[in-house]
Amino acid sequence: MKYQFMEQQRRYHRVEKMARVLEVSRSGYYAWRTREASKRARQDRALVTEIRSIQEKVAKYRYGSPRVTKELRRRGHNVGRKRVARLMRANGLNARPRKKFRVTTMSGHKHKAAANVVNREFRPQRPNQVWASDATYVATAEGWLYLFVIMDLYSRRVVGWAMSKSLGTTTLLRALWMAVARRGAPEGLVFHSDRGVQYASTRFRNVLRKKRFIQSMSRKGNCWDNACVESFFKSLKSELIGTTIYESREAATQAVFEYIEVFYNRIRLHSTLGYLSPAEYEEERAQEVA
Repeated sequence: MKYQFMEQQRRYHRVEKMARVLEVSRSGYYAWRTREASKRARQDRALVTEIRSIQEKVAKYRYGSPRVTKELRRRGHNVGRKRVARLMRANGLNARPRKKFRVTTMSGHKHKAAANVVNREFRPQRPNQVWASDATYVATAEGWLYLFVIMDLYSRRVVGWAMSKSLGTTTLLRALWMAVARRGAPEGLVFHSDRGVQYASTRFRNVLRKKRFIQSMSRKGNCWDNACVESFFKSLKSELIGTTIYESREAATQAVFEYIEVFYNRIRLHSTLGYLSPAEYEEERAQEVA
């Protein structure tokens, strides 16, 4: 322990002085430095290399120690979270700091709100039973870019999304058409959202009615009623956007595309899904719900 302390402090104090104060020999310290590293130290170095690979090539510094630990175990490393957290902290491999954000919902309209059919029951038993949707914004040098997403609550997979400089119903419908093209339009599907004017508009409601979907809306001013999509936006903002202002709307759209389609849906480990990605979760349970 004394030699370890000397190694940590050698940039600030002379070795000779520290050896005298700690009552050890300089030769012993230098012998300790040149001694072959212990087995655990070699393992730590190998783990740091693996963690750096996960953060740089897979997670883009979006993972904290719990997800890094799960990914290491998936790769065959029998390692504990505390050890991983220590190595990440000591080697500057922690996730980016999270940034708080706000989402503005235009709910001051005269359209009638739908009942809250979902009522915070966020674990449907089959795909395409409950979709949830919300909107947020991304800053660019060309102005705001608005993002609508539609999530299948069964697997937390984003099945439809669309971006535009307009926060109008047309952009929402583009996201819906993507979801329908990918997943079909099963009669009786519950479509849940907040009370935003786009979701309450006659145009959007007519589409849901024609598809025989059941509309559900959160209670007024209650973000927890749509917590799954809110959680997705929190991850998007902290793991991708942070304080970035994109040079153009095209650059922002490309970044969001890569985050949703490449990382979030197919790679990112979700604690709710037993640390599987949405795509893996659906694949593993495909026979159960067939």
